[in-house]
Amino acid sequence: MQLAKSAPRSLLVNRFTILNVEEVNTDLCEPIDALPPSAPVGTALPRRPKWEKRLPRQLFASTLDARGTSIILPIKIGTTDTSEVYSIKALLDSGATGNFIDKDFVHTRGISTRNISRPIPVFNVDGSPNEAGQISEVVDVVLRYKTYSKRMLLAVSNLRKQSMILGYTWLKDHNPEVN
Repeated sequence: MQLAKSAPRSLLVNRFTILNVEEVNTDLCEPIDALPPSAPVGTALPRRPKWEKRLPRQLFASTLDARGTSIILPIKIGTTDTSEVYSIKALLDSGATGNFIDKDFVHTRGISTRNISRPIPVFNVDGSPNEAGQISEVVDVVLRYKTYSKRMLLAVSNLRKQSMILGYTWLKDHNPEVN
């Protein structure tokens, strides 16, 4: 009996590549131990729940391409408390630094939200504050796309024309093959 000395070539080829990340501009980042601008000096920050520590300190939202050449993915989200499943179309946006879901979508379907102790500021690409305001609540869902499934927190915001935006963090974790 002859043993195979190596795996077939098709199994050795990695069709996924690592995304190159440019250096982060630390001038835009808030120090971890900084107080919110409205808090008086000497005030202790409220203790954040463990799940909330996974959220970013700030988010960036990019603008959509004016030509309408966007990538929309069919996504299913399942709530973690009631196990209800919803079909939703998500905009794939590599310029956004987080994952967002529309406030109207969440409230019309009665999806439970979690309030966060410190609102997360959202900025546009040019550094100006986003007109939708800060993120003050999130939803805990299981996101499903093809064979991919992951529990994640989505920032609740007014997205207007979109129901969901999947940003760079999702792209980095999932690295989908998009045609």
